[in-house]
Amino acid sequence: MVSESDSIPIPGQIVRVLKGRDAGNYCVVVKVLNSRFVEIADGDKRKFDNAKRKNINHLELQQYVSAEVKNSIHETGRVTNGKLRFALIKFTNEKVSDLRKDESVDG
Repeated sequence: MVSESDSIPIPGQIVRVLKGRDAGNYCVVVKVLNSRFVEIADGDKRKFDNAKRKNINHLELQQYVSAEVKNSIHETGRVTNGKLRFALIKFTNEKVSDLRKDESVDG
Protein backbone atom coordinates (compact mmCIF):
# COMPACT_ATOMS: atom_id res chain seq x y z
CA MET A 1 0.00 0.00 0.00
CA VAL A 2 2.89 2.35 0.73
CA SER A 3 5.93 2.64 -1.50
CA GLU A 4 9.48 2.33 -0.18
CA SER A 5 10.31 5.89 -1.26
CA ASP A 6 7.71 7.39 1.10
CA SER A 7 9.69 8.83 3.98
CA ILE A 8 6.75 10.51 5.72
CA PRO A 9 4.28 8.10 7.29
CA ILE A 10 0.53 8.61 7.11
CA PRO A 11 -2.01 8.21 9.94
CA GLY A 12 -2.96 4.57 10.29
CA GLN A 13 0.41 3.25 9.12
CA ILE A 14 2.10 0.56 11.21
CA VAL A 15 5.67 1.29 12.32
CA ARG A 16 8.30 -0.59 14.31
CA VAL A 17 10.11 1.43 16.97
CA LEU A 18 13.90 1.25 16.59
CA LYS A 19 15.09 3.49 19.44
CA GLY A 20 14.01 4.17 23.00
CA ARG A 21 12.06 2.34 25.67
CA ASP A 22 9.59 0.88 23.16
CA ALA A 23 12.30 -0.44 20.80
CA GLY A 24 11.17 -3.54 18.92
CA ASN A 25 7.46 -2.90 19.45
CA TYR A 26 4.93 -2.15 16.73
CA CYS A 27 2.75 0.95 16.94
CA VAL A 28 0.33 2.90 14.77
CA VAL A 29 0.92 6.46 13.55
CA VAL A 30 -1.98 8.53 14.88
CA LYS A 31 -0.78 12.01 13.89
CA VAL A 32 1.89 13.55 11.68
CA LEU A 33 3.24 16.65 13.42
CA ASN A 34 5.69 17.77 10.73
CA SER A 35 8.23 16.29 8.32
CA ARG A 36 10.33 15.04 11.25
CA PHE A 37 7.98 14.00 14.07
CA VAL A 38 4.88 11.85 14.42
CA GLU A 39 2.73 10.68 17.31
CA ILE A 40 2.39 6.92 17.80
CA ALA A 41 0.16 4.76 19.99
CA ASP A 42 -0.53 1.05 20.43
CA GLY A 43 -3.84 1.21 22.30
CA ASP A 44 -2.43 -0.82 25.19
CA LYS A 45 0.59 0.62 26.99
CA ARG A 46 0.50 3.82 24.94
CA LYS A 47 -3.08 5.06 24.60
CA PHE A 48 -4.38 7.45 21.94
CA ASP A 49 -4.88 10.25 24.49
CA ASN A 50 -1.26 9.92 25.62
CA ALA A 51 0.41 9.28 22.25
CA LYS A 52 4.22 9.30 22.11
CA ARG A 53 5.97 11.92 20.02
CA LYS A 54 8.65 10.12 18.01
CA ASN A 55 11.33 11.10 15.51
CA ILE A 56 10.69 9.49 12.10
CA ASN A 57 14.35 8.45 11.94
CA HIS A 58 13.75 6.23 14.98
CA LEU A 59 10.95 4.30 13.26
CA GLU A 60 10.90 1.57 10.63
CA LEU A 61 7.90 2.14 8.35
CA GLN A 62 5.95 -0.99 7.47
CA GLN A 63 4.14 -1.53 4.17
CA TYR A 64 0.76 -1.71 5.91
CA VAL A 65 -1.85 0.97 6.56
CA SER A 66 -4.90 0.13 8.65
CA ALA A 67 -7.98 1.31 6.78
CA GLU A 68 -10.09 1.33 9.97
CA VAL A 69 -7.68 3.59 11.82
CA LYS A 70 -7.07 5.83 8.82
CA ASN A 71 -10.80 6.34 8.19
CA SER A 72 -11.59 6.93 11.86
CA ILE A 73 -8.88 9.58 12.20
CA HIS A 74 -9.93 11.23 8.94
CA GLU A 75 -13.65 11.34 9.88
CA THR A 76 -13.54 12.20 13.59
CA GLY A 77 -9.94 13.17 14.34
CA ARG A 78 -9.81 10.37 16.92
CA VAL A 79 -9.52 6.61 17.06
CA THR A 80 -10.42 4.18 19.83
CA ASN A 81 -7.72 2.24 21.60
CA GLY A 82 -9.59 -0.95 20.65
CA LYS A 83 -9.19 -0.14 16.95
CA LEU A 84 -5.48 0.45 17.47
CA ARG A 85 -5.08 -2.91 19.21
CA PHE A 86 -7.17 -4.62 16.51
CA ALA A 87 -5.03 -3.10 13.73
CA LEU A 88 -1.81 -4.27 15.39
CA ILE A 89 -3.15 -7.78 16.01
CA LYS A 90 -4.34 -8.03 12.41
CA PHE A 91 -0.93 -6.87 11.15
CA THR A 92 1.04 -9.28 13.33
CA ASN A 93 -1.23 -12.20 12.37
CA GLU A 94 -0.70 -11.45 8.67
CA LYS A 95 3.05 -11.14 9.22
CA VAL A 96 3.19 -14.49 11.08
CA SER A 97 1.12 -16.23 8.39
CA ASP A 98 3.45 -14.84 5.70
CA LEU A 99 6.48 -16.15 7.60
CA ARG A 100 4.87 -19.60 7.91
CA LYS A 101 4.19 -19.69 4.17
CA ASP A 102 7.84 -18.87 3.53
CA GLU A 103 8.98 -21.64 5.91
CA SER A 104 6.74 -24.24 4.28
CA VAL A 105 8.15 -23.36 0.86
CA ASP A 106 11.78 -23.39 2.05
CA GLY A 107 11.60 -26.35 4.42
